[in-house]
Amino acid sequence: MTAVKSERLKTAGELFLTFMKIGGFTFGGGYAMIPLIQKEAVETKHWITEEDILEITAIAESTPGPVAINSATFIGYRLLGVPGAAAATLGVVLPSFVVILLISFVLRRFWDLRPVRYAFFGIRAGVLALIAKALITMYRKCPKGAVSYIVMFGAFAAAAFLKVPVVLIIICCAVFGIVTSALGRRRTET
Repeated sequence: MTAVKSERLKTAGELFLTFMKIGGFTFGGGYAMIPLIQKEAVETKHWITEEDILEITAIAESTPGPVAINSATFIGYRLLGVPGAAAATLGVVLPSFVVILLISFVLRRFWDLRPVRYAFFGIRAGVLALIAKALITMYRKCPKGAVSYIVMFGAFAAAAFLKVPVVLIIICCAVFGIVTSALGRRRTET
């Protein structure tokens, strides 16, 4: 085995184990995983930069599927192409699959127990805190200005109060971003 193949295999193993750890110890879905993905992929492993995590999150939200799986796949692909995407995706999915499989067998028997219900209430509160942290981190890194605030509050109002489908909101925000960027470029050229 050549040194390059050995290094690629080692990196694929690291991707798998890192995302398996993230997938196994995070409750609450993709948004709760974003801070952990950021810590591992940016701060610990230095696979991507701080700016990359914003792009990855935006792309992961804009594509079909769970944001954590899309983020893992994108990071894995950026590092090793298809084998990296497969390793990261399998790593982040495997713990949830195993846990859900096991829980499905026993949850029905224990759901009526008060401590089990209270444990799930506590988990929900923790998940809310993780989602809030992801929101704060992304807010700090995003460019700020009147246009950004209008888009942010408009998208929130459309999703939360008007019940506009999220896909339509994402498409509208993307079109708005393209148009404002083109207009901004046109102004600087003249």
